[in-house]
Amino acid sequence: MFSAISALRPDRLLCLFLAVWALSRSAEAASVKIATWNLDWLTLFPDSTPGLPVNIPHRSAQDWAALAQIATRLNADIVAVQEVSNAAALRRLFPSPDDTLLLTMAPIAQNVGLVLRAPWRILAHEELSALDRSPFHGGHALRPGLDVIVGNGKDTLHLLVVHLKSGCWDRTWKENGHSCPVLREQIDLIANWMTERDDEGDAYIVLGDFNRRLTLHDPYFTQMTQGLAPILVTSGFASPCEGGNYFIDHILLGGEAKNRLIKDSLRVLTYRPEESGLTLSDHCPVSVRLTLP
Repeated sequence: MFSAISALRPDRLLCLFLAVWALSRSAEAASVKIATWNLDWLTLFPDSTPGLPVNIPHRSAQDWAALAQIATRLNADIVAVQEVSNAAALRRLFPSPDDTLLLTMAPIAQNVGLVLRAPWRILAHEELSALDRSPFHGGHALRPGLDVIVGNGKDTLHLLVVHLKSGCWDRTWKENGHSCPVLREQIDLIANWMTERDDEGDAYIVLGDFNRRLTLHDPYFTQMTQGLAPILVTSGFASPCEGGNYFIDHILLGGEAKNRLIKDSLRVLTYRPEESGLTLSDHCPVSVRLTLP
């Protein structure tokens, strides 16, 4: 194949490469890139802020600039974010006035949110405060969920952004320690949300930091998806940001969204070697592409 292409006249070879490039750009334009990124205590709050742990990342101007460069490299249309204190901190990474930012408003420094690149915009949204199980179990407040309908003028997607309780990475369903009881309650709430979306015929996506190494046979995944058939796009893959372990940041596609997944589009944006030594995030952005109708 290479020798046949090499034998072409230079002008025809250039035309061939331009045609291939145009086709790839056309396919990209007819898709939407959706990502999730835990930003690891992204906050502008002073260190003396009550309730802020002393061991959170302390970022310099260079760190913030590097994170903003990663956001640019990610180049996603829809980005679900976790561990963000407020919109001012998030805007440092996504400064374009064409980007729409939305965050939960819980009185914590680890809110979840969404960044939308035009023409995508928010059609409706609400917080899922029920995901904070602390009133029932004590301890510090947990993250709410963000239930959002987004559209681009031609298509709509129903999203649920989550950041679930940590500490029950791969334990059994009946485990009564290590935060597992709280995680089970959150899993059941997500199951109810997905069932409602399925009944309504939505194209829906659940994405974020699940703090669980989900697989197709994991009891927490099977309980969450019982009677449903969402696609766990991270299934069967190891995360280069997790030292070869299974992912804890996940994207689940349900309803019509399952039929739009572009094969082999799962990507993890790893940080470059020259960025070592900077205080970035302990998570890398995870993304997939969906076709547009």
